Amino acid sequence: MNKYSMVIMFLTVMIFARSELFPIKECAAFNNMKHSKNTHNITLDIKQKYTVLKFYKGQALILVKGENPSQRWVDEECFKGKKERRKKSNLDNTNKYEELSKNNLLALSWHNAFCETHKYKKECKRSIFSLGKVPYKEKHFVLHGLWPQPRDNLYCNVSQNYKSMDKHKQWHKLPSLGLSSEVIEKLKKVMPGYKSNLHKHEWIKHGTCYGTDANTYYAQAVSLVEQLNSSKVGLFFTKNIGKHVTLEQVRAAFNRSFGIGNGKHVELRCKRGMITELWLHLGNGDDDLKKLLKKGKNVRSRCQKGFIDKAGF
Repeated sequence: MNKYSMVIMFLTVMIFARSELFPIKECAAFNNMKHSKNTHNITLDIKQKYTVLKFYKGQALILVKGENPSQRWVDEECFKGKKERRKKSNLDNTNKYEELSKNNLLALSWHNAFCETHKYKKECKRSIFSLGKVPYKEKHFVLHGLWPQPRDNLYCNVSQNYKSMDKHKQWHKLPSLGLSSEVIEKLKKVMPGYKSNLHKHEWIKHGTCYGTDANTYYAQAVSLVEQLNSSKVGLFFTKNIGKHVTLEQVRAAFNRSFGIGNGKHVELRCKRGMITELWLHLGNGDDDLKKLLKKGKNVRSRCQKGFIDKAGF
């Protein structure tokens, strides 16, 4: 085979190796494989097709038209996600909220215990305006997060830039979520971490995989927290502040509130002998906590007994 034939074969392979693909994430497009430079801070548009030249060592070399340099490197996962996500991307790249998460975990924090180990957090500083009044967060469970399952279902359609900010706890730099004033007011009440931009972190990491927009996600999460706190479970914890309780007692309270057997879908999380969180394993397709718990799975709980901490250090 002469050199001209080899050149023709090489060019043919290169042409047919190229493919036009929609990205599934708004990834940063770097000049080099080390991802140390991104001229003009380019990020991929999930509504636009890109020419993918090759996949190599977990990365994709693509063409970005109109840019110099036009050849850019992005993570392979920007174009190659889980099989079901690739299928969804091919069907409709304009709709990020096509499928609701089938199973979710509602993580509720006992704020008093959280503050024992996070004294300097903004949400753990008591306001002078609360004198003589017991704040909601000191006698109720508060929202940590609503997490689509399985546990690796994270950062859906999130750019590498925002993902990096989140992982480095630069939550204040994350974009506004466009929440309604009504949802914001309720969220401030049931999520004290709002002061530390916890709501932005939870949305970027977990909420983006829930299957709705941020406003709907938090409206539903707030509703679930309120249902729990207004139930016999909420009353049980309020009455037993300053005491030790067992997992058996907690699950019995869930059975009384939400139906026999639903207590098995709940975990106690403890630290230093204190109950720090309740984890509720839920199904989907409803706004009623009782119905969602019924669709959840049975779980084991490492913590069998814990102290319900009262406010103050």
